[in-house]
Amino acid sequence: MSAELVDGKAIAEDVRMKVKESVQARIKAGKGTPGLATVLVGENPASQVYVRSKHKACQEAGIKSFAYELPASASQEDVEALVKRLNEDDSVNGILVQLPLPAGLDEERVLNMVSIEKDVDGFHPLNIGRLAQKGRDPLFIPCTPAGVMYLIEQVVPKIEGKNAVVLGRSNIVGMPVALLLVRANATVTICHSRTKDLPAVVRQADILVAAVGRANMVKGDWVKPGAVVIDVGINRIDDAAAKRGYRLVGDVDFDEAKEVAGYITPVPGGVGPMTIAMLLTNTLKAAELADR
Repeated sequence: MSAELVDGKAIAEDVRMKVKESVQARIKAGKGTPGLATVLVGENPASQVYVRSKHKACQEAGIKSFAYELPASASQEDVEALVKRLNEDDSVNGILVQLPLPAGLDEERVLNMVSIEKDVDGFHPLNIGRLAQKGRDPLFIPCTPAGVMYLIEQVVPKIEGKNAVVLGRSNIVGMPVALLLVRANATVTICHSRTKDLPAVVRQADILVAAVGRANMVKGDWVKPGAVVIDVGINRIDDAAAKRGYRLVGDVDFDEAKEVAGYITPVPGGVGPMTIAMLLTNTLKAAELADR
């Protein structure tokens, strides 16, 4: 029996529509339109695509967006001065510094410069620190981890007491997702390259989040029957039959895992669309915080 597909594209569209309706209600009530500023340094083609997609999503949701671009030759002082100016701009509720920054720039220093009230990416050390502490809440949760949790909550109404395995421990996805699952009272295991007998550990998961960046790593016999499988990976593999000469696959061998899992996200069309939906949600929240 095949697993039920968790359609991230459809779920993300629903989130985006709710944001749009809330933005319209704000404007009707005489409140300011939420504004998102993106900071792009250099000419990384992938970063340019990501930034354009974020501006398009803002436009569709009724959120103002401001694009700031600096050359790859920009100095640390140039980037920090721009972030400082955006911190002080009342029309900007959220600031997103597109990573990676060009070599020679200190990403940590730049991210630290972003006002915690405008940290819609959720990566400010104070926001991450609050996420890790019991009894404290971050102002913003990183967008991809927030999207992962939103998808899980659609199919697991009660996460409490479930065994969750997070495959990967990156600062961007793995660690924040693990912290969010702990907050939801799951019993969480974080796996990595030093984990012994990885398939056996993964097989204990009622909820599996795969975020390692290795194509088709998780095989069908790694998956517990009926488990919820959330695949964060996006990997290119050569495929002569494909129009572009390659196709995108996740960290999970979808064809094998779907025959065992209860629910599974596809790649593409699973977690990916949720990231921008959560960015819009965070930007709206930032505007609401600014009202207070």
